[in-house]
Amino acid sequence: MAGFKIFSGNSNRALVLKIAKYLNVELGLLEIRKFSDGELWLKYGENIRGSEVFLIQTTIPPAENLMELLMMIDAAKRASAKSITAVIPYFGYSRQDRKDQPRVAISAKLVANLLTVAGADRVVSMDLHASQIQGFFDIPFDHLYGSSVFVNRFVNMIDNLAVVSPDVGGIKVARAYAKRLKASLVVIDKRRPRPNVTEVVSIIGDVKGKNVLLVDDLIDTGGTMVNAVKALKSYGAEKIYIAATHGVLSGEAIERLKGSDVEKVFISDTVAIPSERIFDKLEIISAAPIFAEAIHRIHKNESISSLFDNDKS
Repeated sequence: MAGFKIFSGNSNRALVLKIAKYLNVELGLLEIRKFSDGELWLKYGENIRGSEVFLIQTTIPPAENLMELLMMIDAAKRASAKSITAVIPYFGYSRQDRKDQPRVAISAKLVANLLTVAGADRVVSMDLHASQIQGFFDIPFDHLYGSSVFVNRFVNMIDNLAVVSPDVGGIKVARAYAKRLKASLVVIDKRRPRPNVTEVVSIIGDVKGKNVLLVDDLIDTGGTMVNAVKALKSYGAEKIYIAATHGVLSGEAIERLKGSDVEKVFISDTVAIPSERIFDKLEIISAAPIFAEAIHRIHKNESISSLFDNDKS
C-alpha cells in the first residue's frame, strides 16, 4: 500500500494517469456528473476517511475545472480525509495577481482564498506566472519549476547557445536555464499596450550568430513568442527554439507558431492538448515524473526545495 490516494478531475486525466503509473498506485475512484442544467455533482467511490489524499486538477478555463477542484476538496473534507493536497499543474488566473488598473479583480488572490476555504491543507503547482502568488496562501505551497522538466532535453542538443527571457519578469526562470546549460542570458524589453498584445522595444544582450532558447512560463495566444522570434531574427539570431511550461495555446496560437521561424516548440503536459492541435514543430515533454516525485516526498515528509530549487546551477 502506498499510504496515500490520488484522484483526478476531468481537466487533464492523461497526466494524472502518468503520475499514478510513476507512483505505482491505482487512481482513486471519483464519479463526476453534470446535471442537464450544467450543474456539477461528484462523489468519491471509495472510503477516504483518515487518508492522505492528493487531488490533481489543472485549473485552465473554463471555470468549471476550478469548480470541480473546489468540490473535490469540499467532498474530501466532509468525508474526513486526514489531509488534502491540491496538485494544480497549471494554476489558472495566475496572471491576475495585482490591481494594475482601477476597478479590476485580483483573481489569483480570490482563487487562493477559495482553495483555502474549501479545505485544502497544501497546494502544489508549477511555474506560477508570478511567484509572489505563493504569499496569497495561508497554507503550505510547493512551487515546482518547469526547468526541471526541460533542461535535460537541451543538454548537448544546442551549441553556441543564448537563453532568452521574453520579458523582464521572466529573468529568474531564464537565468536558471542559462546556468544549467552554461549559456549566455539575454532579455527582451517589451511593452503590452493592451491584453494579449505585445510589442518588442529592444533586446538586451547579444544574439548575433547564436542559437537561441526562448523560455517562458506559458504560451497563450502566441503573440509574445512570435514577436520575440521576429525580433531575435532581426538581431541576427540563428536557430530559435521555444520552451514553455504551460501550453495554453488559445486563439490563433497554433497558426502563429506554425508560421513563425521557430525550429521547435517544447511544452509540458500540464495542460491537455487535443490531438488536432498538435503540429510538426511541437514536442510535448511530460511533467508527470516531477509531480510524482513531489507527491512521494510530501508523503514521506522529505524536502521538496532540495529537489526543485530554481536557483541551483
